Amino acid sequence: MSATFANWAGNQRCTPARRMSPASEAEVQAGVRDAAAAGQGVRVVATGHSFSPVHLTGGTLIDVAGFAGITLVDAAARRVRALPGTAVGALGEPLWEQGLALANQGDIDTQGIGGAIGTATHGSGARLQSFSASMRACRLVDGRGEVVVIDGSTPDLLAAAQVSIGMLGVMTEVEIEVVPRYRLAQRIEEWTFDRLLDEWDERIARHRHFSCFWCPAAESGALYGLDVGGAALGRDMVWVKTLDEVGDGVPDEPGRVDRGYRLYPIGPFEPNFHELEYYVHLDRAKEAAVAMRELMLASQPDAVFPLELRTVAADTAYLSPQFEMPTLVLSVSGRAGTDYWDYLRRVDALLGELDARVHWGKLHFLTAQQLHRRYPGAEAFIEIRRRLDPDGVFLNDHLRPLFA
Repeated sequence: MSATFANWAGNQRCTPARRMSPASEAEVQAGVRDAAAAGQGVRVVATGHSFSPVHLTGGTLIDVAGFAGITLVDAAARRVRALPGTAVGALGEPLWEQGLALANQGDIDTQGIGGAIGTATHGSGARLQSFSASMRACRLVDGRGEVVVIDGSTPDLLAAAQVSIGMLGVMTEVEIEVVPRYRLAQRIEEWTFDRLLDEWDERIARHRHFSCFWCPAAESGALYGLDVGGAALGRDMVWVKTLDEVGDGVPDEPGRVDRGYRLYPIGPFEPNFHELEYYVHLDRAKEAAVAMRELMLASQPDAVFPLELRTVAADTAYLSPQFEMPTLVLSVSGRAGTDYWDYLRRVDALLGELDARVHWGKLHFLTAQQLHRRYPGAEAFIEIRRRLDPDGVFLNDHLRPLFA
């Protein structure tokens, strides 16, 4: 028996029968075949950054944290290939040296690129898509232990693999489209909530990146290290971050003008929270934000962590929260060690009225019925999942009720 696995935040644990750290695709194939022959399930983990139980298994846990590195940079084609455990942050410097960059990033850059793609992890920007949408090809080991190559010649498989939550197989290499490198100017401000509503439409249209944290309590900002010029935020105030491209003639100023990959992350975050992240159509953004603020103000002392608001452009991945619709992202958290479940269920009920979709790596309460109603591509994904993994080797107790 292997040791107990715990995720980054410590809220998900399992004791797999076997834990392996492959160094090659062939080793992944052998691990999957051995697990299938033993009637075991298989799940994959790198940094274990997901808050949801997507990693968990009593069978074989394949740890790809060490299965990492960039395997190809094609500057002319603007493509990069990487092994699945390659940290998002590890791509920044090598790509920059080749005149390239990731199109966008999120608040945290320590996740493995395979997991970031598989769960539709994203940054912010009304014209910018998630990591998943940038994937142009991949190699994966399916439920039979066979290698499957997925690219633009198999568009249905690509639409499924871009957000697969590890259910099609073990990704052994990903190819993503990148962009010419760029520098950004950052601005941090403190706003009132009324100003946020008044300027919302204009600001998300104007800025490359527009994101914010609304702080329900005086201590909220400190939980994420948020301040404005060194000053703490007040109660019911909004921490606003904008990023916009600047030309090469603008001098670097640490923390204000820099390479994009250096300005996207905030933190470092301590794992002192458990997060739920839901998505609603961008047309209903202000409605959702107002309703969440009202709920959180009425939910003290549970709702102490800030409410994060971001935007993501539409894409075509079957299980993407942005499938064929631009979204407002609403992220709420509960304090580790407290009973926050009633509060999170109220959030789920509220945003469910707006047909909210979920972040697969965050806490959620999605049912199979809701999945098929809110994700128009769900049936197409499930058909492909059954084709590549007919015995459900890559399902676990969390995923089986939704996708079997």
